[in-house]
Formats: sequence, C-alpha cells, structure tokens
Amino acid sequence: MSHGSENASPITSVITCAYSLERWDDLVDAVTSARGLKPRPDEIIIVIDHNPQLKARAEAEFLDLRVIENRYSRGASGARNAGIAAARGDVIAFLDDDAIADPYWLAAMLTVCARPGVLGVMGRIEPLWRSARPFWFPDEFLWVLGCTYTGLPKTVGTVRNLFGSMCFRREVFTKIGVFNAGVGRTEQRFPWSGEENELCMRAQRLKVPGEFMFEPRAVVWHKIPAKRLTYRYFSLRCYAEGVSKAHVYPLQNSSNALSVERQYVLHVLTRGVLHGLADTVFRFDVGGLGRAFAITSGLLITVAGFFLGKIRASRASGPIAEDPAAANPIIGPSGPSWRLRQEEP
Repeated sequence: MSHGSENASPITSVITCAYSLERWDDLVDAVTSARGLKPRPDEIIIVIDHNPQLKARAEAEFLDLRVIENRYSRGASGARNAGIAAARGDVIAFLDDDAIADPYWLAAMLTVCARPGVLGVMGRIEPLWRSARPFWFPDEFLWVLGCTYTGLPKTVGTVRNLFGSMCFRREVFTKIGVFNAGVGRTEQRFPWSGEENELCMRAQRLKVPGEFMFEPRAVVWHKIPAKRLTYRYFSLRCYAEGVSKAHVYPLQNSSNALSVERQYVLHVLTRGVLHGLADTVFRFDVGGLGRAFAITSGLLITVAGFFLGKIRASRASGPIAEDPAAANPIIGPSGPSWRLRQEEP
C-alpha cells in the first residue's frame, strides 16, 4: 500500500473541505482533532471551496498545513476532488469540517483498510447535539443529520457505501475515477446527497475487486446545530434523499441498485415503528408515538421525493449523466492524476 517497502506503513492524507466563514470555529475544531490523531497523518489538507476570504484566513491560521483552493466544480464533490488531486497518500481520509475525530479514528480505519480486499472504511458518526434532542427523533433516521443510524452493522462488517468522514485506498480513485460532480451537494442543490453512494456503487458496477467496511470503533462526533432539529429540516432532508436516489439510481444500470433501501424499509423501519408504538402503550412514552410518526412520514416523504425526482428528470434532458471527469482517471508516469471538470470562468 505504501510507496516504499511492502511492510512499511501507508502514507496517509486527511482532507477537510470548508466553504463558509460562518463555520470557522467548527473548522478549527475539526483541524485540531486531525492534528491530535494517533498516529498523526502524514499530511492534512484543507480545501477551501470558492471562498477567497476563508482561504486567506485559513492560510494565516494553519501555517503548518496545506491549504488549497477548490479549482473544480463548486460543492462537496469538487472540493473533495481537489483534495484527492493534491494528496500524496496511499490512504485518503475525509473529515467533515463540522466533525471532531476521536484520536484513534484514523488508526482504527487503517487497521481494517490494511486487510486484503478492503477498498475503504467508515466509522461510527455520533451526533454532538448543540441543543436538546427532539423527543420524536428516531435513531433509524439519524442519517438525516449525517450520522450513523440503526441498521448499520454493530461490529466490523461490509456495507454497500460509505458516507461522511471515511477513508479510501488511493487505488479506488485511480481505477474508477473521483466523485461525480453531477450528483451531491452544492449551494444550488442543498441538501442533496449521493456522491459517496454513487462512487461506491460505481466501484461495484465496474467490478473492482474488494469491499467497503464499517468499523464502529472508529469514531467521530458530528455537530448538530439547533436549526437542524426541526421537523421541517427533517422533512426537507428526507425529500432531498429521495430526489438524490432518483438521480443516482439510473447511473447504476442495475435492478439491485435499491436492494439495501428495500431491506432497510422492510426490516429496520418496520421494527422501529413497532418499537415506537410499544413504547407508547407499555411504557407510557409519548415520544414513542412521535418516533413512529416520524419514521412513517419520513419514509413517505422520501418515496415521494424519489418519484417526483424521476418525473423531473424525465421531463428535463433525462437523468443526470455520469460525469466523465469523475469516471476517467489518467495514470501518468509520475502517478495518478485526474481529468477533473473545472468551473467555467
């Protein structure tokens, strides 16, 4: 995995992408946690997404780190791709700018990533509540807040796709390309998602040998501000998830593209509703009824978003095409580089 000896430790890069001065304190906390990783990564790269003021402040604050500009498409995918292009690591990890990593987060992922056939790893993403958690908010829908949710493995196990703070072997990007800027979150498409899903499913579609893994001992804490703890935000994220699925699904060319979602609905959500109702009846917990309602309504809103997304795509120019810039890495004599789509001047 390393550039040197077979037995040498891999070179590691940690990338944090940032776009807003309003989240400056969060960025400082994320970078501080990255600096405190044990062992410390070989490089920490901060990618600033089209914000000159934020870039200047980051360069002045983080003198010992690499601060670079996102020269590609605005948004999460473009910023991550800029970090990948600049990174020299054999293993490339992403830490969200509103997350705080446990000191052993990276080490735990690297232990799993060192296994033969592992393409990438994600750990447990725990919510760091900035105000009281709503009584109605179900664990089954913590993905709405970018956190791990009921239904993921409780021990080390395989998952279809990674999300959030995670790591990949470099070979994933050299073999299948980088994040598809045609899907995922931008200022215009907030709060869409799906870029990690599309990348991991592309690896499966192109039959790259290996698996993606979940390691619950690799922990980060994800900050959850009060403005994301409303039912309105919950509904918006559910709807956006459905729309995102509608655009990612056609890119997979597979009837099994939504198999994980079907199992999640049939087993995890059904059980969650029953548990919520049981808590109300037998424990006199009114929150149980609220959680059952949130699960049911969240599912219906997500399904509605999926079908409305399909209709919108069919009325436009069809579903979003696979970004050729993401899917066509170039392997040059000096190593991998990427044909990345730059934003038009």
